Amino acid sequence: MRNPLADIGGARKHERMSTSLLPTTERALLRRLAREQRNGRAPSLIAGLVRDGETIWVGTRGWVDGESPTADTQYRIGSITKTFIAVLVMRLRDEGRLHLSDRVEDHVPGTAVGDRPIWQLLAHNSGLTAEPNTAWWERTPGVGAESLLDTIDKEAMRPHPQHVFHYSNVGFGLLGELVARHHGEDWATVVRREILDPLEMTRTTPHPVAPHARGWAVHPWADLVQEEPTEDAGAMAPAGQLWSTVEDMTRWLRFLGGDTGEVLHPDTVTEMRTPTSVDDGGVWAAGMGLGLQLQRYRGRRLAGHSGSMPGFLANLLTDPDENSGAVFLANATAGPSGALVAELLDILDEHEPRIPQPWQPAPVDPALLELTGLWYWGPTAHVVRILPDGMLDLVPWQGKGRASRFRPNADGTWTGLDGYHRGEQLCVGRAADGTPNHLDLNTFIFTRSPYDPDAPVPGGVESWR
Repeated sequence: MRNPLADIGGARKHERMSTSLLPTTERALLRRLAREQRNGRAPSLIAGLVRDGETIWVGTRGWVDGESPTADTQYRIGSITKTFIAVLVMRLRDEGRLHLSDRVEDHVPGTAVGDRPIWQLLAHNSGLTAEPNTAWWERTPGVGAESLLDTIDKEAMRPHPQHVFHYSNVGFGLLGELVARHHGEDWATVVRREILDPLEMTRTTPHPVAPHARGWAVHPWADLVQEEPTEDAGAMAPAGQLWSTVEDMTRWLRFLGGDTGEVLHPDTVTEMRTPTSVDDGGVWAAGMGLGLQLQRYRGRRLAGHSGSMPGFLANLLTDPDENSGAVFLANATAGPSGALVAELLDILDEHEPRIPQPWQPAPVDPALLELTGLWYWGPTAHVVRILPDGMLDLVPWQGKGRASRFRPNADGTWTGLDGYHRGEQLCVGRAADGTPNHLDLNTFIFTRSPYDPDAPVPGGVESWR
C-alpha cells in the first residue's frame, strides 16, 4: 500500500533550513527535533527559534505530501488562536471600550456566566465548563453564536470551588462573540485587520491555504495513519480555529516578547504575561496570565500557549528576560511533547550562551545623580542606582528584601515596575535648598541616615545611644 503521507523519494534534503548558528548548535537542535519526530511518530514536525528579534533557526523532519515542510507550510495551531482573541480584548480595554472588571452580562447578555468579570474568562477562572454542551466541537461542524450562548446555562457552571483555574474553551468562544459584537463583524475579520495585517502575518488564516499539512492520527500499536477532520468550529472557532506557519509564529513570538508594533503597547503585553491564576498541581510551575499560558522552567519565566486540534499539535513560548523564544508545529493528534520548545531553548543557551556586551559609559541626566547612593528604610540600608535606560533601581544593600525598578513620570514622580512596589508611586522630598532628603514610596519614608530625626515620618525620634 502506498504511504499516504508522502512519496519520499528525493525528499530527504530536509535536515535543516537557513540558520545563523554554529554547526555544533545546529546539529544538537536537529538531533533533538529528530528524536521528537521519531519517538512521537509525527508525520512531520517543524520548529523555529528566535533571539533578539530575529529568526535564527528553523528545522524540519518528516514530509508533507512528499516534500519537506518549510517555514511557509501551514499547520493548524489550535488554542494558540486564544492568544489572538485575548489581544483583541485588551485592545478594546486600551481603547476605553470596556473594562476588564466589567461583567460579561454588560457585553454579551443572557448567559449563566454573566455576573463574572471579563478578566476571569481570559484567565480561565470563571467557573465555566471546559467544553460546550454540543456534539464534540473539534470534530463536528460548529454551531452559531446564539446556539452556543444557549448552552451556557447553569449546567455549564462547574461546582465549587469557583474562581480557581479551570481551563475553558467555552470561555473563549464567548470572548470571540464579545469581540464580534463590539466591532459589528466576525472575529476572524477583526483579527485580520487589527493584528495580522499590521504585523504582516499573511499566512495566518481561519482555513487552510496551500501549502498546508494534512492532519493525521497515528495508530497506537502500528505504524498506520488516518486522516483527521478539519471542520469549521463555528462559534467555538475563537478557541482553536486558526492555521499558521513557523514564519508567522516566530513573528508572534516576537510580539508576545514585547515587539508589538502598533498593535498593543508593550506594557499591555507585559500585563498579559503577569500571573493571574495558578494551575494548582503538585508543583506551582504553570498558570495563566490574561489569555497567555505561563510556565516556570529551570529558572525561566516563559509565556505563550500550546495548541491541539484533531491531527495537529503546536506550542510556542517566549522568554522575555532572554529576548528569545521557540515554536513547533506538527501534524499529529498525539505524540510530540510540548516540552520540546523549552528544551530547544536550553540547547541554544548551552551551546551558544550570550556573551555580555562590553560595559561603556552612558549618558545620564546629571540631576539624577543626587538621587543615587544609600537610603535607609528605618535601619535597613538600600541603594539607588541609575540604570542604562534612565530608570532607577532600588535594592537592599545586603541580603534579600524589597527591590523594584522605577520609571520616571512627567510630573517628577516615579512608578514602580516590578516587585513589591509594582505600580506604586515614589516621590522625592527635598530640603529648603532643594537637596533630596527623603523618598516617599507610597508612605514608606527612605532617608539619607537611619531614622533621620528631620524626616517627616517618624520624625523627632531620640538619638542613637
